[in-house]
Amino acid sequence: MPGLTVRQTVGWLGIGLVLLVAAAVGIWRGDILKAGLDPKIPFQTYTPPPAPDYASAAAWAMRDVSVPGAGNAAVFFLHSTTFDGGRDWNGPIGDPKADAYLERVVIPNYAGPFARAGSISVPRYRQASLYTRLTLRDDARDARAFAYGDALAAFETWLAAHPDGPLVLAGVEQGADLIDRLLQERIGADPDLSRRLVAVYLIDVIVAVEGLGPSTPPCATATQTGCVIGWSQVDEHNDGAAWRRLRRALVWDGRGRLVDLDSRTALCVNPVSGSSDTAPVPARRHRGAANATGLEWGLRPAFIDRAVATQCRDGLLRHSELTTESFKEVGNWADRRKARQYNLFYADIEADVDRRLAVWNASDAP
Repeated sequence: MPGLTVRQTVGWLGIGLVLLVAAAVGIWRGDILKAGLDPKIPFQTYTPPPAPDYASAAAWAMRDVSVPGAGNAAVFFLHSTTFDGGRDWNGPIGDPKADAYLERVVIPNYAGPFARAGSISVPRYRQASLYTRLTLRDDARDARAFAYGDALAAFETWLAAHPDGPLVLAGVEQGADLIDRLLQERIGADPDLSRRLVAVYLIDVIVAVEGLGPSTPPCATATQTGCVIGWSQVDEHNDGAAWRRLRRALVWDGRGRLVDLDSRTALCVNPVSGSSDTAPVPARRHRGAANATGLEWGLRPAFIDRAVATQCRDGLLRHSELTTESFKEVGNWADRRKARQYNLFYADIEADVDRRLAVWNASDAP
């Protein structure tokens, strides 16, 4: 550099190097953070954490918890991913950070809408880590399939405690994936069990319509019972995100393996209309979004209603966005890649399950 001393030249070169490194970190930050969650060992040689004992209270975040005035349904709820990863493909039972996120964010926002329907049970399970949802590697698919063993064991324990009466099943993201497999392998093959279903809610996940048997079809109307309400939500203006979500979607095949969605039709039942109809649903029919994070169990959050327009389109729930501060993603890089930290359809789900339970009870009356 003409006119500069050696010391000045070195200084400017140092500043340039720092800026270059900073730019590189900004560009590849996501890849760096994701790599930090990779267990870096094959799943086939991995030793999973100890299995939960569903006879023990420690294996349940909630077990048959009811609020005053709740209905007569038994609700089985499988939570979304709360464990980031690192050394483990599957999260250990009782991980403090994962449990804190479950209790502060997931349960208030996603189990909350079912509180008025009846007693709620939320098992802990050796969930696949967040890393397994950021890659399509076979190891990640194996870890996600491994979690099903715990889901099935928890379901059988819960079902034994509820031998009769109406049942509601609900899951979010990874939890919804596992409920979908329960439908295919356990519930759909049991006519008596299928008849007890009020409805099944598969929230913010892509499942294949062809995997749903005739005993648990997609809900065609808002008053149908024994059917499935499921959707994966994407901003109506974000076509890139919609394309990526469908391209990367994994669904269960008949052998219990996660395979690419490919040409299979993705399930979309609109939570606002309660129907698989693809007609646009205007925002005036929206009952209410809520950010219930940190809310004490049993308290209903404040709602923003008549705010979100929706439409099932190309297998996804396309919706208008809320731009208020309460409905923005917060937290660290990992938290922003989990299920949303608020529920755009809290009041819609609450009303939907209440309506279908009333229909089920009326039809089951002697």
